[in-house]
Amino acid sequence: MTAPTTNSPPPSDTSTSSPRNTELATVSLTPATPELALKVIYQDEHLIAVDKPAGLLVHRSNVDRHETRFLLQTLRNQIGQHLYPLHRLDKPTSGVILFALRPEVAALLQADMESNKTTKEYLLVCRGYCAESGTVDHPLKPIDDFKSKQKKKREAKDKQLIAEGLPPSQQPTEPKPAQQAITEYRRLNTIELDVQLERYPQSRYSLVLATLLTGRKHQIRRHFKHLSHHLIGCPKYGKSKHNHYFSEHLGAPRLLLHAYRLHLTHPITGKLLTLKAEPSGTFAALLKRFKWNLDSAA
Repeated sequence: MTAPTTNSPPPSDTSTSSPRNTELATVSLTPATPELALKVIYQDEHLIAVDKPAGLLVHRSNVDRHETRFLLQTLRNQIGQHLYPLHRLDKPTSGVILFALRPEVAALLQADMESNKTTKEYLLVCRGYCAESGTVDHPLKPIDDFKSKQKKKREAKDKQLIAEGLPPSQQPTEPKPAQQAITEYRRLNTIELDVQLERYPQSRYSLVLATLLTGRKHQIRRHFKHLSHHLIGCPKYGKSKHNHYFSEHLGAPRLLLHAYRLHLTHPITGKLLTLKAEPSGTFAALLKRFKWNLDSAA
């Protein structure tokens, strides 16, 4: 069947477009938001390590469903290669994060990480003067942020059902047992500020180098809470008075936890690698303000 013809004039390539078409053309020419450029620490044909900015999710997560930028996608676009995650860094944590570029390399390195053949070192700022050095051997129960939120909703619903004389929606499940968790630490610097945030007229803080011997979720934050040396900037395991003071008066509104160094044996070449990310941004500015250097972290 022959298509029906119309009497519409042919499209014009002159500037006499209708107002509607002009508006559409203007919208299409609006520049897109520039994508974040990640700092590459190390790269070869097998591995790539970058310096993760604080506040950037590594990948999509139920923890923050409204987030639109992810390190994994950003780095994949930046280098044009598929990535295989090897470990995690929480959204508020900055520093070294490593990816494999091939699945067989990822399998080798993940086996090394599970058998503690790699070493992860973190810089942190905590409340109080912690001991000069020590080891925290304190088991931690597994946690899942998304499941915890769902559990609270179920508990609230069950409480309402019970109050109405109805049976709960489901039977309670047995909690998972605590897992071994070990953190070594060494104090690098201290400072005392003439500001009263708790019962003492001054407030003390420490810069600490912490080494993970196991890899439990939020391990460093939970271990330093166990020591009563809460990390600054942590809303979940920290102290709000100290967090607010650092945010409002010291220009540090973030979690002061930074993945400083990662030591590993290259899974293909056998070469020993030390991948390091120096603190930057607000963390670096705070170190400068407190006259703290990292010479003793070597």
